Amino acid sequence: MSPTSIFAPVSTPADSIFELSLFVLAVTAGIFVVVFGLLVYAVVRFRRRRDDDGSEPPQVYGSYEVELAWTIVPVLIVVALFLATARVIASVQHPPKPKDALDVVVIGHQYWWEYRYPKFGVVSANELHVPVSDPAHPTPTFLTLLSADTDHSFWVPRLAGKTDLIPNHPNSMWIDPHETGLYLGQCAQYCGTQHGKMLLRVYVDSRAAFDGWIAEQSRPAQPDATVANGHHIFENTSCINCHTIAGTSANGRFGPDLTHVMSRDTIASGVVPNTPENLRRWIQNPDAIKPGSRMPAMNLNGQELDAVTAYLASLH
Repeated sequence: MSPTSIFAPVSTPADSIFELSLFVLAVTAGIFVVVFGLLVYAVVRFRRRRDDDGSEPPQVYGSYEVELAWTIVPVLIVVALFLATARVIASVQHPPKPKDALDVVVIGHQYWWEYRYPKFGVVSANELHVPVSDPAHPTPTFLTLLSADTDHSFWVPRLAGKTDLIPNHPNSMWIDPHETGLYLGQCAQYCGTQHGKMLLRVYVDSRAAFDGWIAEQSRPAQPDATVANGHHIFENTSCINCHTIAGTSANGRFGPDLTHVMSRDTIASGVVPNTPENLRRWIQNPDAIKPGSRMPAMNLNGQELDAVTAYLASLH
């Protein structure tokens, strides 16, 4: 099954949208069958015959029964579709919020995602971790959607519908995934050059695994002494103006938090696997991996580049 399939929902909002889609498809398919059937009947029944004299057939005017039928039936169909849609919109946009629900603030940047967990004081980037929700004891995740620059759109098809992130206009959505696993998505609103590579990765963990991840992410960076030179270079370049590493003097807010950068599976918002080799390429020349990204090349020499890479590779 495709990781972005809309036909395999694993969360209540996505499931509600899927069921509504099936209902609308069934209604419209029924309309198509009736209309197409009548069209075929008319073409066959009233086709031109050899003995046709070309005269106009009898016209029927003022049939209240026919006029009522083709007025009332479409109105009833539209009302049924409207009520079904309104019910789903209400359930998706205004759900009850359990006291043990998880709150996450999602901030869209050109071209990456920032995730803040206010209750735990954890900040991460590009890879959202949430606990699985047991239908018997729901533990949904409520997302507050903000934008740091332009319009973005948060869309993970198997978890929920598309919701926009608009500057100065907070938005919200929720998910309650019933199965653990990795679910992929995409920024679905054109936001600039690298819109197509602003990818989403949502990790649905067991409760124990999620608690362990939170505990790990809550700790400050603990690099070993062998990478002290890289640490020194990092803190004496403009890297600290954009990035934060907890426990150090780096407290920038323009780029992703790097405190536990090596705990992530990918870099550059899901574009390439997170390996020391790719990390080195990214630091050396971000445009080689993601043209048009907002991160500048630091113009480090080979020795400095190796040292900074080794330092960041130690941040688990």
